[in-house]
Amino acid sequence: MADRLTQLQDCYDQLATQFYASIRYLSLHHNSSALTLPPPSNSQHNHNNSNASANANFTHVQPTSQQEQPESSSYPPEQRPDTPTTFASAQRELAQDLLLKTKQIEYLISVLPGVENSQEKQEVQITELDAELRGALEERKEAEKEREHWLGKIEGIIGGIKR
Repeated sequence: MADRLTQLQDCYDQLATQFYASIRYLSLHHNSSALTLPPPSNSQHNHNNSNASANANFTHVQPTSQQEQPESSSYPPEQRPDTPTTFASAQRELAQDLLLKTKQIEYLISVLPGVENSQEKQEVQITELDAELRGALEERKEAEKEREHWLGKIEGIIGGIKR
């Protein structure tokens, strides 16, 4: 198992990949509609408005005749627009995936030693872990000695049987 920083980096990489995949899906499978600009206005008032109000003046033009509507067969298979319900469902799923990955990142950040753990506290924890490791190594050495002891006895018994 990787350490927490590696897990955090992996999660950030996965999040970036999910962002890319989400944007790609949305750009390829949305239902296209043409945008038209409003007719130019002579008043200075329109030029001083914010960008948001200028964007609000754009209108969506839906094709009215069958000939104007893009046929789904004219798109390459990977660029065919989804039905509105499928597209909305996919949007929700993509958003949930992004939120889940963000929560995983937040959790990994929360378990990292940080400001709430002082250097002294971390040093004490390292000392305790070091002592625990030394104890485990001593137990291992004792187990190896016992194994060698029993292995010698078994070899002696097997040697006696062979003669």
